[in-house]
Amino acid sequence: MAGFFSKLIDKFLGEPEIDWDELEADLVSADIGAKRVLPLVEELQARNEQDACDIADYIKAQLRAAFPANLPALPQPKDGKPCVIMMVGVNGAGKTTTSAKLAYRLQNQGYKLLLAAADTFRAAAVEQLESWASRLGVPMYKGNPNQDPASVCYEAHTKALNEGFDYVICDTAGRLHTRHNLMEELSKIRRSIGKQDSAAPHACYLVVDATTGGNALMQAREFHKATPLDAVVVTKMDGSGKGGVAVAIQDELKISPIMLGVGEGKDDLIPFEVKQYVDCIL
Repeated sequence: MAGFFSKLIDKFLGEPEIDWDELEADLVSADIGAKRVLPLVEELQARNEQDACDIADYIKAQLRAAFPANLPALPQPKDGKPCVIMMVGVNGAGKTTTSAKLAYRLQNQGYKLLLAAADTFRAAAVEQLESWASRLGVPMYKGNPNQDPASVCYEAHTKALNEGFDYVICDTAGRLHTRHNLMEELSKIRRSIGKQDSAAPHACYLVVDATTGGNALMQAREFHKATPLDAVVVTKMDGSGKGGVAVAIQDELKISPIMLGVGEGKDDLIPFEVKQYVDCIL
């Protein structure tokens, strides 16, 4: 969706009047969500805005206002106990890569952390995380093939408690949000982690692919039912993905983004910043 506003201005600049239906369709196609788009266009019509540049500025301001002033922050270790972060999402969203990039980011901040390979039923997933861990020099815990993912997370948490790790990042199995039994497994992982620390997991992040559009909102609804989500990570913001779905998730579920995946490199996981995000998607 890069260049949205320049296209909007090119489309409507100099026109005798704005085609509101076309503008509405353009915004909906950006995956921002009808809940925000419809009243936004109605307000522009009521104001009788006709200047394309003013319309663009107004849309940007409204999208920035969609997000709260206090955005999610990474939990901090305290009382000598590691922070446990669960990473959840559907297959192909970039969850394993995001887990590794987050580990790298925290390691560069001086923290001692452990990656837990909880996607035990797919050997390729464990191998992918293992490859990342080796490349980044980050310790990783893996169980046996087909081991119960909850027990892997429990054992990784035990190791972290015993060896003074600051963080444990649990890379759970990618799963279809429509498969009830797989979603229930997330609840089991959460209960397992909580046995050794009632505050754990300290954060649960949903990884969504910017290219999936409105389907990401459905994913957020279902994952939030299975395991309460603390924030969203939007990946593939560097490609053709529109990424506006973060606005839709914020509007409906009040779950804010915490990070954006903007590339394939180890440094390409950046903190979410409202202005930068709006400029990126528009």
